[in-house]
Amino acid sequence: MADDISASVITLHQPRPKKAKTGAERARAYRERKKVATVPEGPACDAIPADRKAVEESTTRTGKEVETVSIIPTTHTSTVTPIPHPTVTPFTLTPSRGSAAPIILMAAALGLAGVGVTQNAWYARSLGATETAGTLFLILGTASDMAALVMPSVAARAWQARQRGVALAGWMVWLATFVFAIIAGIGFASTNIADVTMVRASRISPAVTLARAALNDAMTARDRECKGGVGRHCREREVSVVDRRQALDLAMQAVAQTADPQTMAAVKLVSWATLGTVRPTGDDFGMLRLMLLCLLPQLGGLLVMISRTEASHALPNHS
Repeated sequence: MADDISASVITLHQPRPKKAKTGAERARAYRERKKVATVPEGPACDAIPADRKAVEESTTRTGKEVETVSIIPTTHTSTVTPIPHPTVTPFTLTPSRGSAAPIILMAAALGLAGVGVTQNAWYARSLGATETAGTLFLILGTASDMAALVMPSVAARAWQARQRGVALAGWMVWLATFVFAIIAGIGFASTNIADVTMVRASRISPAVTLARAALNDAMTARDRECKGGVGRHCREREVSVVDRRQALDLAMQAVAQTADPQTMAAVKLVSWATLGTVRPTGDDFGMLRLMLLCLLPQLGGLLVMISRTEASHALPNHS
């Protein structure tokens, strides 16, 4: 019987027995395992529940030792910032810095319009021969001035709305009422200025009193010398009377000139400012003053139109 010659297979490379670690090596391995097992905290990483953690162990066999590494998968989630709901701020109308201009213009327009309506109504009523005629003239003057006040704004809005015919008709109506108001203003201003000037010119100044007394003395002496007939002394007294009358006229003219000191002061001012190059008269300034007194109260309608335009431009834009 043959002998059993089967040989045992012996592994040539036997793993060496695991060498015991020192205390420092065990502490280092513990720190590495703790570092790997720790999950970082932060906004980009969320904590993973214990029941969802998967631990995979991989064993690495080397000729010296066997190490077991625990791998914990982490899930990176991005944080979503919620979008806040938009807040709607109600629109509030706040006046801009230039909003005072239309208010002042509107106040000036209403003031001028009030003056124009009052003076034109007064003068129109004074033209009536009877009470009924005066009342009718008063209504006519008031209505025409009110139409002249609002017609520029109406015509401007019609022009912006491309209603050219309505706009032109409105401007024609305004021109007619404007001319009527100017004529009434001339009558009112000239009447009152003439009355005041006449009252001032009729004042008795010391110069007028002396000139009048000298004239009376000259007339008495003339009458006494000329009683017996016309002679040389009578003719001399006649010449003296003429001289005294001229002196009285000059004194009265001086008083009449001081009755309107505004025109005289304006004449002197222009002559002084231009070094005598321009020498206007009192009548020139009287006409200029009369024109302004009649024209300015009738500009209320144009100022209303301008103030409305300025107010629309001063409004803040809706954004």
